[in-house]
Amino acid sequence: MGRIVGVDLARALAVFGMYVVHIGPPLSATTGVGSWIRYISDGHSSVLFATLAGFSLMLLAGRREPKTGQAGRQARARIAIRAVILLALGTVMAMEYGGVIILGFYGVYFLLALPLVRLSARTLAIIAAAFALVTPQLAFVLTSLLTPSVQQSINTYDPLRHLSEVGVLDLLLTGFYPALTWMSFVIAGMALGRLDLSCGTILKRLAALGASLTAAAYGMSLLLAGSGALRSTAEDGSSSGGSGSMPTGSGSMPTDAGSFPDMSASFLLKAGPHSGTTFDIIGSVGIAILVIVGATVAMDRLPRLRRLAKPVIAVGTMSLTAYVGHFLAQTAFSTPAGTGTQQSWLPLIIYVLGAILFAAIWSRFFRRGPLEYLLNAATKPAKHLR
Repeated sequence: MGRIVGVDLARALAVFGMYVVHIGPPLSATTGVGSWIRYISDGHSSVLFATLAGFSLMLLAGRREPKTGQAGRQARARIAIRAVILLALGTVMAMEYGGVIILGFYGVYFLLALPLVRLSARTLAIIAAAFALVTPQLAFVLTSLLTPSVQQSINTYDPLRHLSEVGVLDLLLTGFYPALTWMSFVIAGMALGRLDLSCGTILKRLAALGASLTAAAYGMSLLLAGSGALRSTAEDGSSSGGSGSMPTGSGSMPTDAGSFPDMSASFLLKAGPHSGTTFDIIGSVGIAILVIVGATVAMDRLPRLRRLAKPVIAVGTMSLTAYVGHFLAQTAFSTPAGTGTQQSWLPLIIYVLGAILFAAIWSRFFRRGPLEYLLNAATKPAKHLR
């Protein structure tokens, strides 16, 4: 199966965006272009990551046409195995780095997406839109009912919570990337995966859609919630960044009911990164679509740029390795996290260049990254399914 180069480039940009959040200086310490880079990266890079996760599911389940029969069963088994491995890996990493690790959430997304892998692009788009419109309000109601005592009772009997600070409740509702609201991104990515991205007409329509979603969501939020509607949580010191242990629920919609007992429903009109509102979801999906379409067109129409970007594209082909590796490197080299103590862009630049260099060298000798190879090997038993 051939690689989709534009998607690999978009995946690399998502990885580097998460590097910005985890390693770069906080928004309060940036100015000018640096502020824009930090703001766009906060929330939007992880959303792009989740959207591309949905796209990747379609690569396994059948791009244009879903696999059926034995091939379909084997594809679903491969997805389920990947989900379990990612959930386990995410839990292990969360023991050291806290709730900021997205891999465990990835595992949950994959499991929840299994019943949808045979649906058409149109149906998936409708489901994604419905999720975006309904789930933020549902999350608000559920978290309003989630008293500290109820939350503690659930966590007491949760084996995942005993292993790390990310339990079932966090994965579904109160974590940095809660499945209830973040499945909108995954399903939107699945819809994109069913489309022919080599067709110029489809790309033009997608670009128009992405621009419309972005403008409408953020414009309406500003109109209804005022000038602070797009405020990033990074400005409040509760960004999704940082490699250390994070307080659960501080990186998404304020879902810790004990900490936000009087949160007003007007919060649902905001659209800041990681706010988890309808406007945030729609606007973020719009940006993700624009990045994917832009990367695809650039790689298709600009062959010289494609050659120059080959080392960056290589990072996108081994995004799991690049993601896990930057956390391990932060620990090994005691790199300051992207919090109030980090003021320099130099560590970020070093990590980005290091990832590009590693990927460029590795890809000359191997088809897959180290962790990608292990993940693929772990799913091979699925081929024996009849």
